[in-house]
Amino acid sequence: MILGFGMPGPTEMFLILIVVLVLFGAKKIPELARSLGKATREFKEAKSAFNDAIHDEPEQQVNKANIAPPMDDEELEVDKKETADASAKPSDSSSEK
Repeated sequence: MILGFGMPGPTEMFLILIVVLVLFGAKKIPELARSLGKATREFKEAKSAFNDAIHDEPEQQVNKANIAPPMDDEELEVDKKETADASAKPSDSSSEK
């Protein structure tokens, strides 16, 4: 025996609408529809961005052989940060008794 589950007909749709109206109330239905619309729009935007990221050509890779190393007397930002961190830390010999 094959069960005939398909799209609901007009009577079933009307019954579903009445049940939703009773459960959520007339004031909540527009809010639910608005939230559903926003979620659908965000999903479509994320899907589009994902497809663009996959199907676009990758950006050109930087050839690291063409980048010059820093000069000997040049101070890097990393070096500045390490010295600033070292001077900001209090010494271990402070009295914590």
